[in-house]
Amino acid sequence: MPIYNEIESIPSLLSAIATTLQAEGLPYEIVCVDDGSEDGSAELLKQEAQRRSDLRAVLLRRNYGQTAAMAAGFHYAQAPAIVTLDGDLQNDPADIPLLLSKLNEGYDLVSGWRKNRQDAALTRLLPSKIANWLIGRVTGVTLHDYGCSLKAYRAELVADMNLYGELHRFLPALAFIEGARITELPVRHHARRFGRSKYGLGRTLRVVMDLATVFFMKKFLTRPMHVFGLLGLGSIGLGTLLGLYLTFLKLGLGQSIGDRPLLILVVVLLLTGVQLFSFGLLAELLMRTYHESQGRPIYRVREVVNRGAGSPT
Repeated sequence: MPIYNEIESIPSLLSAIATTLQAEGLPYEIVCVDDGSEDGSAELLKQEAQRRSDLRAVLLRRNYGQTAAMAAGFHYAQAPAIVTLDGDLQNDPADIPLLLSKLNEGYDLVSGWRKNRQDAALTRLLPSKIANWLIGRVTGVTLHDYGCSLKAYRAELVADMNLYGELHRFLPALAFIEGARITELPVRHHARRFGRSKYGLGRTLRVVMDLATVFFMKKFLTRPMHVFGLLGLGSIGLGTLLGLYLTFLKLGLGQSIGDRPLLILVVVLLLTGVQLFSFGLLAELLMRTYHESQGRPIYRVREVVNRGAGSPT
């Protein structure tokens, strides 16, 4: 759970999680990541972690944002299944066993769907519906509710995902890039009891920029030359055709071309094409460095099945 100024919610949330999972007989650990809270949440989490054995408190040095807090939580989580949820009591811990049960059916990620969402219609629900539709169309992963923090993951899945910027809302799309099996499950959603939301309409532009990043990663992560090179060749080709046309006007018909705006366009297209093609080559080198320096393969294996005895696993 990423925590930012949720001191009123923390005791009730920890109690609800423990009660639910103990009733199900599930072994568990709660990992709370304080993202630079200023209301005493960090001190409360520290006290609770020293008092109880089922809580691990990770206190960040300053406010880095929800993506960084979730990345820290993934790093410190040790169980084979990881469930994320917000710290504001709007997600219901009673839904956690349902997500885990669905995860055990063979899925790698189970995303919660706040079917009856208890938020403001104009400032939260409408922008969310538009964003969910847009993200689904661009990424190819159709979910009703990308923004629901209540999700269940297999640990090996999140180990392959590096989070930057504000990519936490695109975790299903990033998981899809890694070849994950994804499904969605309706979950309960409660009205906020304490404080106020940290989100507003101002995040819309950031969502659009992050969406462009995810789209590029999905389509061209291992082959950036396919986009930059294609655009570069198109620009060079169009510039060449227009240049030949101007050459015909000059040499064939004897017309003056020095004062034609088309001549400037030809020069711009040729220079742009060369630059885009060069960007593609540089991007290819960066991608090779990215994969080879980290030892990251360009594929993911779900399982290996071999009938022979003594075969390597």
